[in-house]
Amino acid sequence: MAENTVKKVVLAYSGGLDTSVILRWLQTERAAEVVTFTADLGQGEELEPARRKAEMFGVKEIFVEDLRETFVKDFVFPMFRANALYEGQYLLGTSIARPLIAQRQIEIAEAVGADAVAHGATGKGNDQVRFELAYYALKPDVKVVAPWREWSLTSRTKLLEFAEAHQIPIARDKRGEAPFSVDANLLHSSSEGKILEDPAEAPDEIVYQRTISPEAAPDVVTEISIDFAQGDSVALNGEALSPATLLTRLNELGRDNGIGRLDLVENRFVGMKSRGVYETPGGTILLAAHRAIESITLDREAAHLKDSLMPRYAELIYNGFWFSPERRMLQALIDASQNSVTGRVRLKLYKGNVIVAGRESPNSLYSARMVTFEDDEGAYNQQDAAGFIKLNALRLRLGGAIGRRGGAL
Repeated sequence: MAENTVKKVVLAYSGGLDTSVILRWLQTERAAEVVTFTADLGQGEELEPARRKAEMFGVKEIFVEDLRETFVKDFVFPMFRANALYEGQYLLGTSIARPLIAQRQIEIAEAVGADAVAHGATGKGNDQVRFELAYYALKPDVKVVAPWREWSLTSRTKLLEFAEAHQIPIARDKRGEAPFSVDANLLHSSSEGKILEDPAEAPDEIVYQRTISPEAAPDVVTEISIDFAQGDSVALNGEALSPATLLTRLNELGRDNGIGRLDLVENRFVGMKSRGVYETPGGTILLAAHRAIESITLDREAAHLKDSLMPRYAELIYNGFWFSPERRMLQALIDASQNSVTGRVRLKLYKGNVIVAGRESPNSLYSARMVTFEDDEGAYNQQDAAGFIKLNALRLRLGGAIGRRGGAL
């Protein structure tokens, strides 16, 4: 892409050092008009400084938007209907935020007549893939500027020198080496790099942003209930809440009980392994509750099929394919499975643990009359099991007979 092809670019702008350098670089090196977009996804930071810094750089069109409700309702909740876990553990807190940011960037680009979008993701990570796959899915002819893959600012020293040369404010701690990097939103916080790069070393307590340690959590059980309607949580302790408010409350409960910590070495889409420390307090509680309500409302084969598809669904989100046809197809199947997933789950939170204490639903498939060890009054004829077992054993008996004659199993 020739440098002079970019005229007006929408930048995903946090207001931090890296994206501030990118903003100025786009203005000076690309001679582009820059529009900034700053999204409040519940990262817990004041966003007005980002607006003021953009104004300082002469940016005329500045977008600072509170997207917390959209984030939880249209991205987090659909993902949680699938019980999605990447590599069996990671609740995809960073992955699920990128498609929303990219979507709004494209919408803003269309509204202001920009011909390009830009992000601050590095050339080593997953986020560059997630952003750009979303951009191209939503606007196939869009131009993408990825400064970390294009510029000559290849070290922290060069970045700081550029910032000083262009009067970009530098926080005092940015002049040294940061101990680790942090990404956060309403679903989770993610810490990576520097002091966390050796997977043999346990993370220091200073790494944790969202939770107290399980050891420091109260030696008292916290009891809660979560109500679900068609797979989505709608109330906490009987109080109806908006999606973002409910997740915020669950985060507080999880934080106070030391819930949601994960130290993970994962396989990045770009090919390398990386170590991250994740905190997903509310999401960890929500996952346990959702699986509990599904346990009494989903048919066995429907539940097993859904579980078999979950790793593929989670991988699609992790790799950045939120807007792909295959993710949409899987989402349609998952959403159809949730029609009966309505009811209440009671939980106990205790020192890092989420314990299911009870579940009930008007759509429950659980029948005490069927499973009782007492007289079931003809609800189930136990003699029927003999034929069922023999039919299922037929292939095993045939194979066993051959094996006994010395044949292959």
